Amino acid sequence: MSGSGPEVDRRRFLALAGASLALAKMTACTRQPPEKIVPYVKSPEELIGGTSLRYATSMLQCGLAAGLVVRSQMGRPIKVEGNPDHPASLGATDAFAQASIFSLCDPARSKVATRFGRIVSHERALTELRAALTTASAAGGRGARILTESVTSPTLGAELAAFLSDYPEARWHRFEPCGQHHTRRGLTRAFGEPLHACFDLLAADVIVCIDSDLAALTPGAVRYARDLARRRAPGDEGALGHTSFRADASRSLPMNRVYSVESSPTCTGSVADHRLFLRPTDAVIFVAALFLELTSEMAPHRDLDVPVEIGRWARAVAADLRRAGSRGLVVAGEPAPPAVHVLVAAMNEALGAVGSTVRYIEPPEPAPVDHLSSVRELVTDMQRGQVSLLVILGGNPVYTAPPDLDFPSAMASVPVRAHLSLYPDETSGLCHYQLPEAHFLESWGDARAFDGTVSLLQPLIEPLYSGLTALEVVASLRGAPAPALARLRAHWQRRLPPSDFDAAWNNALRTGIVPGTASPERRPSLAPGAVEPALEEAMSAARPRDGYELAIRPDHGVFDGRHANNPWLQELPRPHTSITWENVAILAPRSAADLQVTTGDVVELAVDGRSVRAPVFVVLAHPEDTLTVHLGYGRRAGGELSAGLGFDAYRLRTSEGLWSATSVLIRKTGERQPLAFTKGSTTPHDRPIARVVTEMALAEDPGVVRAMDEEAGHSMLSIIPEWRYEAKRQWGMAIDQSACTGCSACVVACQSENNSPVVGKEQVRLGREMQWLRIDRYEVPHGSERITVHQPMMCVHCEAAPCEYVCPVEATTHSAEGINEMTYNRCVGTRYCSNNCPYKVRRFNFLPYHEPEITTIALARNPEVTVRTRGVMEKCTYCIQRVAAARIDSERERRPIADGELMTACQQACPTGAITFGDLRDPASRVLRLHASPRAYKVLGGLNTRPRTSHLASVRNRNPELDPHG
Repeated sequence: MSGSGPEVDRRRFLALAGASLALAKMTACTRQPPEKIVPYVKSPEELIGGTSLRYATSMLQCGLAAGLVVRSQMGRPIKVEGNPDHPASLGATDAFAQASIFSLCDPARSKVATRFGRIVSHERALTELRAALTTASAAGGRGARILTESVTSPTLGAELAAFLSDYPEARWHRFEPCGQHHTRRGLTRAFGEPLHACFDLLAADVIVCIDSDLAALTPGAVRYARDLARRRAPGDEGALGHTSFRADASRSLPMNRVYSVESSPTCTGSVADHRLFLRPTDAVIFVAALFLELTSEMAPHRDLDVPVEIGRWARAVAADLRRAGSRGLVVAGEPAPPAVHVLVAAMNEALGAVGSTVRYIEPPEPAPVDHLSSVRELVTDMQRGQVSLLVILGGNPVYTAPPDLDFPSAMASVPVRAHLSLYPDETSGLCHYQLPEAHFLESWGDARAFDGTVSLLQPLIEPLYSGLTALEVVASLRGAPAPALARLRAHWQRRLPPSDFDAAWNNALRTGIVPGTASPERRPSLAPGAVEPALEEAMSAARPRDGYELAIRPDHGVFDGRHANNPWLQELPRPHTSITWENVAILAPRSAADLQVTTGDVVELAVDGRSVRAPVFVVLAHPEDTLTVHLGYGRRAGGELSAGLGFDAYRLRTSEGLWSATSVLIRKTGERQPLAFTKGSTTPHDRPIARVVTEMALAEDPGVVRAMDEEAGHSMLSIIPEWRYEAKRQWGMAIDQSACTGCSACVVACQSENNSPVVGKEQVRLGREMQWLRIDRYEVPHGSERITVHQPMMCVHCEAAPCEYVCPVEATTHSAEGINEMTYNRCVGTRYCSNNCPYKVRRFNFLPYHEPEITTIALARNPEVTVRTRGVMEKCTYCIQRVAAARIDSERERRPIADGELMTACQQACPTGAITFGDLRDPASRVLRLHASPRAYKVLGGLNTRPRTSHLASVRNRNPELDPHG
């Protein structure tokens, strides 16, 4: 990631880069005919060099599509944004989508087809697999098995159905390591059929989350985070900053109330009004107590002996839900056991919430199956010698399948094994054939969103390594090979209006969605006898249990391990720990004291005889007697960045305990491990840096937030004269801490937009991270509790900027529009400005992190932004390149820049609309209205730096029955 090497001048670099790209294209055996893609907006008649075009496509996570609009320049994608027309994104994105540009350009991707480790052509590999299938076809395909992750693609689903029709004895198995296993099982038990739940958070006045992170790592999370934020600000402010999201965003919505009961910290819990940390088994007990308080008429009254705090919470929350009625909502997350999902469904039914705040639809996956049962059946067949051909399309089951199934040993007995994958990973290493998979940004396809809406995928670039799609592989196995586009068009020609198919097709490509494909609502009834067994199962959790419990979760950076070779995500500080480049065992302070360990101590964790060694990380916001570990690390293959980092938490999983375990054995090893995390203190040290106020207190005294400045002794006296501006625009920003969930989509968006370098694990340990934007996390005292506040912090563009007065070469200066700018070729690296910055938002290139890579990595850089080299200071510039582009466009068209037309990268990516940018001289601008809000304040305002970025205090709508402090 760093170091020095021979210098390469620009001419030599471009020549070598061009040669490397040409060589990459030579991996294809044939050149595909040109395929037409359709831009999201009307393109110019003649492309001008440097002109950016935008195309709609979608990214899949666990099979579900999130709509994107990708900016392309000169035939390559340079920036990902959300698709405002798509129901799963509404114009926003998550960190995974923002980082997808790098994974496209990753030189560690699978480039060629191999057979027993030797390069072969795609055609030969597919021909030999077809021959192996033909051998089994005498028995109708008996012995042939296809294994996929979740599939929501209508076209691929139809192709797989046709394959099974051609070979009726073959089988299609599915396994998604972080799929909705418990959720699907629970809803199937509740209603007697597989269903999928969608939530209307805009309609919910009271929301109760049970181990549910609606705002992150959940199907539909970007949409849910956006809708949740609309109800998290008091009064009219709930509509400010959100008018670009929905046409009805100007409608004022009252602040809702959110409760979060969680066995591991969540992004949703960090913005909840009340947050109760419980062990996984105690969270189940809480659900049973809440059910009995709320719906005692649905089952015989039971006496449930619960801890005092759980009983107090259950009574208060049940009363609040009863008052809300049909505008109440109870949500169970995937980590909650199936019995909890049954009880939650019954509570929503009792509230009248079905059809109001929750609706049920058919699962987006065609012919839905229980994934755990499916992969268990496959393993059993392999162990019995009944599988002669196994084709794995995506996924990495050797690494992700529960270890009690022993998938690798079972797979070793299959005579012919093939794997289609983006990287040569653990599963590829045990297969005879490995086929390179096409990245979604170079693929044609389709998929359903969380609400069933069909999204189309179109490529933004010709395949760098001539990868294949699952659709093309299945078509080849059927003996009818065809490009993915041909299969896709053929499928939709039978479903779009035949009279004007081309117009309908082009419109679907332009908008990214197929109109009218959202799944219709179902109004199911609770299955007879479903509730009573679930209640018994939940109540059994109240039995006394000794020892520590374990919570297992997907990682906010690498998820289930599929993003492990993406350095933008590896170096992304995690929202609850600020950890980068590894995973840890998270503990609460009292538990750490009982175990006599501190942050950095290495412990051995054992579950069912399997053990791992993990470094400890102590956080305040965590349940006692519980450890949290994250999946996706401990990789043995999949790229040089992914291998050897962290520990493999999958070893602690079982098929019956995917998300939690009891009676975890913990042994202190006496070893220590230095950790790479970016945030030191999470306490404000009696300084009003991150401010929290209750809705009641704000209503009683609108000046309560600004009174904190007086209490801190802030003064407005300054020795620095005020700037006199003649420019007609003055740019500023507002950040709403009530809305920020800490998801960090903005951090990766800034990195992608501004070419911020990755520095590597060792440099992060030295405090040399280079992200221009960081998400500070504070635990703010409130009575006997602590409230978590996420505070986005970047250069705040001070009016009286301390950095400007100490720079000896005037590399940092004030622009006519109020932006604190950087002239990189003036900087001589004294770092005086960094030392003088009270916000610590300046970054220094200690090493040549941006060495000219003679690989496809160079394609991941935004050509609109300068690449900085060693010895230069850099920082947030309010995306000055976007400001300049908007200024040029407005002057050329002789019009003003409309409010909301110009968005910074962080603002555009943010799912919750926590960031607003605009002209402070525009009296109608949203940013000016937010600056005038009674919640607005300047961080460290007593220093009189007069920032142009205002932060808005976080507001919590506390329940008086639970909060005696108001």
